[in-house]
Amino acid sequence: MRRSPIKKRSSFLGYLIFFATICSTVTVTLTLFVLINRSTGGDTLTVAISMLIIIVAISAIFTGFDVLRRKVMIDKPVEQILRATDKISQGDFSVRLTPLHVYEKYDDYDVIKENLNALAAELSKSELLKTDFIAGVSHEIKTPLAIIQNYVSLLEKEADEEKRKTYMRAVTSATKRLSDLVGNILKLNKLENQRLNLQYEKIALHDMLAESVVALEEIIEQKGLDVDCDLQDATVYSVRSYLEIVWNNLLSNAVKFTEKGGKVTVRLKKEGGRVKVSVEDTGCGIDAETGKHIFDKFYQGETSHSGEGNGLGLALVKKVIDVIGGEISVASVPGQGSTFTVALQAEDK
Repeated sequence: MRRSPIKKRSSFLGYLIFFATICSTVTVTLTLFVLINRSTGGDTLTVAISMLIIIVAISAIFTGFDVLRRKVMIDKPVEQILRATDKISQGDFSVRLTPLHVYEKYDDYDVIKENLNALAAELSKSELLKTDFIAGVSHEIKTPLAIIQNYVSLLEKEADEEKRKTYMRAVTSATKRLSDLVGNILKLNKLENQRLNLQYEKIALHDMLAESVVALEEIIEQKGLDVDCDLQDATVYSVRSYLEIVWNNLLSNAVKFTEKGGKVTVRLKKEGGRVKVSVEDTGCGIDAETGKHIFDKFYQGETSHSGEGNGLGLALVKKVIDVIGGEISVASVPGQGSTFTVALQAEDK
């Protein structure tokens, strides 16, 4: 760690004080030796005994001073640091240490304390993220698991062979979706540290959006929602599996947050060299403060639906858009609904 000019001046001052103390001690001792020698007429035994007493007294004074100094300036901060590291090693990341000096006069122990405070804070964040990530992943896999559970239940009761085959295809599809979802989450996690070799391809965006809407047909019918799709033909050059994450999350959120009998509108249109996809719902909407954090990992602003998710979906969407190239925005009015708009580069024909 490079020391600042203030730290260098502080160290130099400490060395200078130590040097001055040694010089003063030697000077005082020699002066006393001369005075005692003169006053005793050069009596060697008297001088020796007197000097021994003086040296022992001075040594005791400086030893006591050094013990006190070490207790306050070394032993106390070291003990605090050891207790803090012991707590951190046991998983208590709430530890915070207070430096003994003001910032401009920090010594090495103050710097260590500040570094430990920063370490504990980062570990606390990591622990929270780990816990929330597990909860968030659980939210993301609930939908395909529910599909599997429902169709397996139907399979147990259904005798018709053709319907059983249909149900089996649905289970297989949901299983594949679940596997792909988990794989994509792991890829997104890796993207924070390194760039993967992404497989880009030409994608008919209108067909992909239509398929994503059809995949939610069952829950749409259950809630009696009116779905309006206005999709122009458009092709993009992107990563199919990542775009599936975007559309699945935006559409499932729109359906989830729209009350029974509401409306979900999906639009795809070209604007210059870009295509824009908007997903609009007539749900609960979000306020301005929530809108500022809606793409943050694990953030939940709409507490009435807190049991339905853990704030991972939109963070994944934002991460995907950043990686594959594009923009995402949200416009919302509380009580009236929300509109999410994704802009992507169109494929040149």
